[in-house]
Amino acid sequence: MLLIKLIAILPLAALAQQTEVAEVSASRDARTVELPGELLPYEQVQLHARVSGYVDKVLVDMGSAVRRGQLLASLSAPEIEARIAEAKSRVQAAEAERVQAEAQVAAAGSTYERLRKAAATPGAISGNELTQAEKQLEAARALTAARLQARRAADASLRAVEQMQEYLKITAPFDGIITERFADPGALVKADSDPALFTLQKISPLRLEVAVPEQYAAGPPRGTRVKFRVPAFPGRTFTGTIARFAHSVDQKTRTAAVQADVPNSDRTLAPGMYPQVSWPVRSTGAALMVPRASVVRTTERTFVVRVRDGRAEWVDVRPGAASGDLIEVVGPLAPGDLVVRRATDEIREGTPIRSKRTG
Repeated sequence: MLLIKLIAILPLAALAQQTEVAEVSASRDARTVELPGELLPYEQVQLHARVSGYVDKVLVDMGSAVRRGQLLASLSAPEIEARIAEAKSRVQAAEAERVQAEAQVAAAGSTYERLRKAAATPGAISGNELTQAEKQLEAARALTAARLQARRAADASLRAVEQMQEYLKITAPFDGIITERFADPGALVKADSDPALFTLQKISPLRLEVAVPEQYAAGPPRGTRVKFRVPAFPGRTFTGTIARFAHSVDQKTRTAAVQADVPNSDRTLAPGMYPQVSWPVRSTGAALMVPRASVVRTTERTFVVRVRDGRAEWVDVRPGAASGDLIEVVGPLAPGDLVVRRATDEIREGTPIRSKRTG
């Protein structure tokens, strides 16, 4: 009982623990906020067969680097060969009919000219003979035009079938890497059916997509360089150049998609990686800054511990962009307020504090 009485009469300052505090500062310097991102292929396509057939040859495999126009696989389809032979036969028949029709035009024309000259002599031929010759010439010319049209149709049909034969060759539409292979020689594939034959990705450059929170949507302009890190290379910092904005905010996440182009000529990075992006934040006014360790996050609230009149006071804040060891906070604070530099939720409200200012 004697000990309790002695403590009770000690002054408040003797009970308070000396604690490091820092001043809330106002800053207009450039700041960044750490945001998660995702690396995507610059272009990606699944390659399907455009005609049905059997896989004859597969010339690439998963991980193969390919160039635009390179042959990746070939198919065989005997029925297409038969259709080509049939189309060629039709072309030959149409050509023979066209030549025959042109011969008829030449003969009818010669007869008509001979009769026309003879008609210049009165009584040499009847007018009906000349009329009949003229009609025969017109009919021959009409037949020739029809035969020419038939020849053109036969040519078009042949070209269409030959184009189908070209579809038996699966080629790369752009430079990239084969990331998946689904077909083996001998397999039957059907036009535009699943699964595809290959998945092709262009990975140089890559797209870095970042879901930017709404409050940071008015951020850096196109052409700004951003830095990021990936878990696979913890000691390296990579850069990308902002290239595209979605100009739309997702209703569920309240974020806007932004893409940056990332050089990747050495193929160090890969699509599917989840980098941490140092996203530049643009502010219209001065921001309140506190040490990072001053912000306490619990399941119920996020706050800093302000020292007022020698006692602890919890002040709810909303963290923002970071700049070095400092972080932006939004809340009922003012420049010059003192906050505990290394705060925890163990410092309860009303706890006596003797301040040790460190900056």
